[in-house]
Amino acid sequence: MEVKERIEKLRELMKKNKMDAYIIPSFDSHHSEYVTDYFKCRQWISGFTGSAGTVVITLKEAGLWTDGRYYIQAERELSGSGIILFKMAAPGTPTYTNWLNSTLPKGSTIGFDGNVFTIDMIKEMEETFKIKNISLKMDLDLIGMLWKDRPSLPSSHVFIHETKYCGKSRTEKFNEVRTEMKSKEADYYLLTSLDDIAWLLNIRGNDVPNNPVVMSNVILSLNNCYLFIDDSKITKEVKTELETDGIEIKAYTETADFLKMFNSSDTVLYDSSMTNAYLYNAINHNVTRAEYPNVTSKLKSVKNKTELENLRQCQILDGAAMVKFIKWLKTSPSKEQITEISLSDELEKLRIKNPLCVGTSFDTIAAYKDHAAMMHYKASAKSQYALKNESLLLVDSGGQYFKGTTDITRTIVLGKLTDEEKRDFTLVLKCHIALDTTKFLYGATGSNLDAIARQPVWKYGIDYKCGTGHGVGFFLNVHEGPQRLSPIPNTTILEESMILTNEPGIYRENKHGIRTENMMVVVKDEETEFGQFMKFEAITYCPIDLDGIDKTLLTQDEINWLNNYHKNVYDKLSPYLNEEEKDWLKKETRYV
Repeated sequence: MEVKERIEKLRELMKKNKMDAYIIPSFDSHHSEYVTDYFKCRQWISGFTGSAGTVVITLKEAGLWTDGRYYIQAERELSGSGIILFKMAAPGTPTYTNWLNSTLPKGSTIGFDGNVFTIDMIKEMEETFKIKNISLKMDLDLIGMLWKDRPSLPSSHVFIHETKYCGKSRTEKFNEVRTEMKSKEADYYLLTSLDDIAWLLNIRGNDVPNNPVVMSNVILSLNNCYLFIDDSKITKEVKTELETDGIEIKAYTETADFLKMFNSSDTVLYDSSMTNAYLYNAINHNVTRAEYPNVTSKLKSVKNKTELENLRQCQILDGAAMVKFIKWLKTSPSKEQITEISLSDELEKLRIKNPLCVGTSFDTIAAYKDHAAMMHYKASAKSQYALKNESLLLVDSGGQYFKGTTDITRTIVLGKLTDEEKRDFTLVLKCHIALDTTKFLYGATGSNLDAIARQPVWKYGIDYKCGTGHGVGFFLNVHEGPQRLSPIPNTTILEESMILTNEPGIYRENKHGIRTENMMVVVKDEETEFGQFMKFEAITYCPIDLDGIDKTLLTQDEINWLNNYHKNVYDKLSPYLNEEEKDWLKKETRYV
């Protein structure tokens, strides 16, 4: 079926089930950012392939809500579908709940699959819709009824992430979480977010593309730990190790039944922003419910000494692969034979040569010329460009290593640039340096610092419609909270040993996109009578293309930063390169 036909079939089911609207988000049952194919319901119904967005279908209209990373992409992919694009955060754009509230008559019914909506999402809807007495029906997966060739749920095997890489045993982590549980007087802790579960149990899997996690739930008590998972995913060796640490393995489908068995005297702790409505409604109604942000999220966001040591090594290995890739790209005699897809494949091959690398941390964004204006562009056989000896190529990529997760963007000059391209490239670099060199008082959050990175482009009346940076997991999700650098208010204090990306950009539709991204760690600076000051340490090592820079736009301090950064890049990476590669890197890291 084409998109229009799918929507009409959905409307027929909506009428049959007395629904006036149906909501399809991008999430799975664990509120994951990236999901396995089984949960790509929003993509199936709309044709929009971005990772974030919500589709709302009423009996007469249809809309997609997505953020600034996907405005251009969504407009193109929705063309001819009859689905209206609503640009989230744009002035005058209503939320989908407010739009539904203004569109539907009193007493309407809105349907959705409660397995993929969190408690917080339900509460927000109930508050919005109560004025018009709009009811919610959350027990039917209508997309599942229509999607006849829907992919099956994943069945990958679990493997152990050894403590020599992650630095802490699962029993140590249990003790840290139980300390927090006791402070909240909780008897049980319900954990459903997949990266938190993987971190807590020191396990990894392959259920979600690029994210080494496994579909599961965990309930931790003060004395026991219960892992709810498809037992076919657990090998005998893994089962033995987990059971040795007191973990009892139960079927994934038994989670709800277990929650029903809590005693009325029990208190259960859970994160209302991550726990789905189906599991929430399964909890014994006589139990005391305590809502609190995931204890594990804060714990895993602060990397331990072993993790940081491994991650620094991992970044050097990744940087060496990037240098080999960029050298191959820039010195190729016939760029017309290189496409956005083939260059992505080449980069993956270079990374995977390292035995510690198990794959990519997200689908590589290889975007040439105007394709780079779409922040999360993904090349297809139909859309891909072949390279030429001109303009700019943006490559945003990363690897998953036993020693950590990487995320790096470089914008590569392939030929003569326009004055606008060169100015924009340099302004992005100035933004990057402004954040990298920021010194801040302990207690600051990412939303406090985001504006510092934007100052160089704001002076020219330019902005980028996304955050400046995000947290990164350790051999886990490439996007990890709770810390982030964004204008959206954030109360998470930037702690020592937190990881963040630094990735400002400029995106001009139908022209070009430019982004320069490093990963960095929060470290202590001086302590004075006014308090503890903090700063960032860049841990990504890869040259920034000097051919894109207009030196006249840089201050002497910015030039010094660039020279010092490039010296560090050469010193760190040259031992991992052959003589020809060293000579090339020496030229690319020359003083300006």
